[in-house]
Amino acid sequence: MGIIYDETGRVFKLDTPHTSYMMGIADEEGFLGHIYYGKRISSCDVSYLLRIQEPPFVPSKNNGDRISFLDAFPMEYPTHGIGDFREAALRIRTQGGHKACALTYVSHRIYEGKKKLPGLPASFAGEGECETLEIVCRDKSLGLEAVLSYSVFEDSDVTARHVEIRNQGGEKLWLEKVSSMSLDMDNRDFEALTLHGSWARECHRQTGRLGNGFRGIASRRGMSGHQDHPFMALVTEHTTQERGEVYGVQLMYSGSYEILADVSQHNTVRWQAGLESQDFCWELNPGESFCAPEALLIYSDRGLDGMTADFHDFIREHVIRGKYKNRKRPVLINNWEATYFDFNTEKLLSIAKEAAGLGIEMLVMDDGWFGHRSRADSSLGDWYVNEEKLPGGLPRLVEEVNRLGLKFGIWFEPEMISPESELYRKHPDWAIAVPGRTPSMAREQLVLDFSRPEVVEGIWEQMEAVLKSANIEYVKWDMNRPLCDLGSAALPPQRQGELLHRYMLGVYELQERLVTRFPDILLENCASGGGRYDAGMLYYSPQIWCSDDTDAIERLAIQEGTAMLYPLSTMGAHVSDCPNHTIGRTTPFETRGYVALAGTFGYELDVTRIPETDREQIPGQIALYHKYNDLVREGDYYRISSAAQSCGCDCWQVVSKDKKESMVTVIQVLCAPGNRTRILHLKGLDPEKRYRIDGEDTLIKGDSLMYAGLPVPAMKGDFAGKVMHLVAENDKTK
Repeated sequence: MGIIYDETGRVFKLDTPHTSYMMGIADEEGFLGHIYYGKRISSCDVSYLLRIQEPPFVPSKNNGDRISFLDAFPMEYPTHGIGDFREAALRIRTQGGHKACALTYVSHRIYEGKKKLPGLPASFAGEGECETLEIVCRDKSLGLEAVLSYSVFEDSDVTARHVEIRNQGGEKLWLEKVSSMSLDMDNRDFEALTLHGSWARECHRQTGRLGNGFRGIASRRGMSGHQDHPFMALVTEHTTQERGEVYGVQLMYSGSYEILADVSQHNTVRWQAGLESQDFCWELNPGESFCAPEALLIYSDRGLDGMTADFHDFIREHVIRGKYKNRKRPVLINNWEATYFDFNTEKLLSIAKEAAGLGIEMLVMDDGWFGHRSRADSSLGDWYVNEEKLPGGLPRLVEEVNRLGLKFGIWFEPEMISPESELYRKHPDWAIAVPGRTPSMAREQLVLDFSRPEVVEGIWEQMEAVLKSANIEYVKWDMNRPLCDLGSAALPPQRQGELLHRYMLGVYELQERLVTRFPDILLENCASGGGRYDAGMLYYSPQIWCSDDTDAIERLAIQEGTAMLYPLSTMGAHVSDCPNHTIGRTTPFETRGYVALAGTFGYELDVTRIPETDREQIPGQIALYHKYNDLVREGDYYRISSAAQSCGCDCWQVVSKDKKESMVTVIQVLCAPGNRTRILHLKGLDPEKRYRIDGEDTLIKGDSLMYAGLPVPAMKGDFAGKVMHLVAENDKTK
């Protein structure tokens, strides 16, 4: 790790263990240009890559062709309206209605450590683990400054970037677009890898070749969203899991965003990530500043496996916080698919009693416990216990559950309000709405205006009272609809474009309060499943409900895409009943357990009503969870084969950091007559170690398992699965 500034060449060089990122200052005007990002190099003398000796030359030598220079120079943080006609990272508007802005280098500083971002989630590091470069660029006409921040880490190849915009002039400005990062580089026939989907179909991989013009993804829903994911990778041709070069970025933000790649007339790529700009406009008065969310940037020359490993380790060490950062999570049972709204104390206790006898460790009470909630059309915002369902309230229920030996968790949807609620009758202006327009509803609910501090405070007071009232050890935070009809009764007309971002800041503030006031509570985020699964949420909760689709076979593709970026320990995954409540498919109970082991593991069913043959398997599944969870939570994850890529077999592997043990999971999606033994090429093992598979006598060397392969006989039936545990022996003889 290290950041240096070469004064002779006026070059900045940022080194991680395996990568280098370089920028240079060009011409007497101080244009800051991108030079290189890729595999670590030793020299700073690569400023020739700025190509400033080529026509049309820099403005000091050929100002009559300034536009040609600006439209080709690899700007580190490009602006709008001065002759660079590619996509701008920053767009502003003055009081006079003008939009031209030109940023040039003013100063920089290099320091140990990393700042917190005001009101935003951000990566962090311990003492001596991180170094930061801040570059100040200024538009002298406007008095506007952009502070470009880059942090590198001792133990990671991830570079964290963010931007702060300061108004140092005498007039107010409006920010119409603020990207968190921008990167210009030559197009090497890149393909864009993104994650797409829908509700119950999140994080499906998609790859497409970049062509001239724009290729991008965005969310305009006020949430990072099921449909697209705040991530994009640019990969070289023929990149695989093991080979090829990968540039990846994910935005550490949970609201509306955009990520795009713009291929220019010169076959260069401008790549950007930041806040979605269509609904964004921020008034910036003199003396004020605006901080953009953080972007996490990675380069790997080891294919997608390399990117995955770097992101997993970084998120585990520098994003996730709190008590459960490095701790096994309790095996829980959630009552939603068991009862929906139809439950009472006796029903919950019957589930808890049966669950306790099977080894389950926590009961989670889902939607329906508050206000007068018996259907989806009432009571959101009324966070007090419905004692008709729960006589004696939470204290009685929780005490009984604890007496059975189980922990207790509870569901909230703090950001929403039902028109049929006491809160709405008292404060109708607390809902996001456009005056004079009937707001669109989803799931019979509206969205609270979390841009208003009094709204956040009002919800917090209710939540705090509930959480103090009993021994609650887990909170599931849900969010079940996107934002539209964007209007805040508290913002003046010229500030309505700030609503979406201010809303997200309010959500972050409330979650920060929760984890600070109740540090022992395990928080799990959810947004109709994976609708807000991002690094921003993981800063507050160590796990996120991966998808409302609990079907084991659908989950294969969902969990494959999610695990490409996020550690397995963050993925909420449960065994549910069949036929599956979302798609109606029936899969073996055993297979459902194997798929859920690749996440946090729990149950989403009525354990008192499932077939006895299924119930009998639960203690064994929980034993597997306890046996393998340290490995799943801490080990290196590898994708071996993909059912989503038409393989017919899904296989993933986890290897301990010391390479002494490994877990291999195989799910056979289709069984055809005459299926032959599959040969699986394992990864990440020590080539010299000899491994024994549980239940077998044969020892096989690591290099044989990786290069020659492991034979796995075909299993009987569709959707069959198995888990293999490999342990290294001390014997290293041939």
